Amino acid sequence: MGAAESDLGVTGKSILTLQTQAVTRALADAGLTLADVDGLATTGVARFSTTQVAEYLGLTPRWVDSTFMGGSAAEAMVARASQAIAAGQASVVVISFASNQRSARSRSLAGVLEEHVPEAQFETPYGPLFPISYYAMAANAYLHAYGGTRGQLAEFAVAAREWALRNPAAFRHGAGPLTVDDVLGATMVSTPLTVADCCLVTDGGGAVVVTSLDRARDLRRTPVEVLGYGERSTNTSMTAVDDLTFSEGAAAAGAEAFARAGVTPADVDLLEVYDSFTITAALTVEALGFCGRGEVLDFVQGGRIRPGGALPLNTSGGGLSYCHPGQLGVLLLVEAVRQLRGEAGERQVPGARTAVAHGTGGILSAHATVVLGVDR
Repeated sequence: MGAAESDLGVTGKSILTLQTQAVTRALADAGLTLADVDGLATTGVARFSTTQVAEYLGLTPRWVDSTFMGGSAAEAMVARASQAIAAGQASVVVISFASNQRSARSRSLAGVLEEHVPEAQFETPYGPLFPISYYAMAANAYLHAYGGTRGQLAEFAVAAREWALRNPAAFRHGAGPLTVDDVLGATMVSTPLTVADCCLVTDGGGAVVVTSLDRARDLRRTPVEVLGYGERSTNTSMTAVDDLTFSEGAAAAGAEAFARAGVTPADVDLLEVYDSFTITAALTVEALGFCGRGEVLDFVQGGRIRPGGALPLNTSGGGLSYCHPGQLGVLLLVEAVRQLRGEAGERQVPGARTAVAHGTGGILSAHATVVLGVDR
């Protein structure tokens, strides 16, 4: 697997420029060129993402995928790419995403989703902020059901900042440490979530290259193997969700991925999960089986998910402190690959051999889990 980021932060560049950066850098990382690519999977550019990106790059791929699953798309595309390669439909697939939402001063995607879902007619009169009010509902429900505190939930933001301070590419790299009091004292956006509980709004993107294991062994980097994957699509919004305190989709996707890989959560050396909000990360860690139902807020205390902890989580700094270009999923994969290859510098998890990346799209709506491994 080749893996790379585009420029991040406030770039002033177009989406296609960022896409091109991500794709060409990932190919160079793998020791390949555009001439080797015969498969393309991407979202984020107009309605014909693969067509537009392929034309811009001068590609005529024989296999494409533009499945729109929000933040879980890249993880789902790993499954599609692996299957396509196994079936002989493609030999080298690039999975990419990029956005210039901060430079463009636009988060129009949220408005599009809010306007066109049928549930909007029932929910809009109450004035929810999309999507934070929905995640705030989940946070309130969880705290009420299991008796946790906002301070415990803040640990996800505090830990993410500690990782970001070790990552020069992170948007908050130079911002200094974050404390629980900082999170609790930040501007309240939708109770109980403050600004510090929310992901960044940045430009950026990334790409990963998928090929057969036999071919990967002849390339310039240590091969990272796709061991397992799983996915679920559960709901558009919260209207159809019976229980806001548990992510059924993440649990099902994770169980399928672990079973296919032949591993358990106890075998995982590092975990990269979507953290659009602190509650998103909390519900995902719990649903994937790293702790019991209702236990996650206690589970992550004591530095467990910080550098040096027993479960390194979002080691790049995640969406909370590293980068959030509208869809974080591909960057979760980029970080997992770098960690498994031992290339993460100051934030490197020693001896990492098995990693999990889990993407979440929409309002806890779409879920995809990928288990990656490397021989050492």
